[in-house]
Amino acid sequence: MLATIASILAQTEAAEEVSEAKDLYPEPGELIIGLLAFLVLLYFTWRWVIPRFNEVLEERRQKIQGELERAEGERAQAKQLQEEYRQQLAGAREEANGIIEKARATAEEVRRDLQARAEEQAEATVARAREEIGAERERAFQELRSQVGQIAVELAERVVEKELDSSTHEQLIDEYITQVTAGPASNGDGSSRGA
Repeated sequence: MLATIASILAQTEAAEEVSEAKDLYPEPGELIIGLLAFLVLLYFTWRWVIPRFNEVLEERRQKIQGELERAEGERAQAKQLQEEYRQQLAGAREEANGIIEKARATAEEVRRDLQARAEEQAEATVARAREEIGAERERAFQELRSQVGQIAVELAERVVEKELDSSTHEQLIDEYITQVTAGPASNGDGSSRGA
């Protein structure tokens, strides 16, 4: 094997030494065969490769065009959804403001109702207190009347030193009360108004 390689190297060195112009140019037969092979290759390329290449390019162009159209449609849809969300958000804000205003109005109405009820209760309490005061005054007046009557009777008994009968007793009480009420006006606490 080494011998074969050595002989090939020797032939190559010998061939390199012989360098003529005819060795640089191909033979005319080779040129014709190369030209025919090129034309056949060009024909097959023109007939089958270029149309297939154009089909692949067209498919790729259509695919890219479809993706661009789909992306454009999705972008338009996203823009529409965004606008819908903005409208919904604005509607929700308006609804929230309406609810807040309604709650404020309801709270104000409840406050007014509570205030009115409190005023009514206060008025009722004052009226009851006045009634109780009037009843207490009347009771105190009746009690005072009976006590004054008893005192007057006791004083009269002492003065007259005899016991009065019931009708005389009543008459004396009425006269004394008439005198007391006709006297200086009283303000209810036992002191006179003029004093």
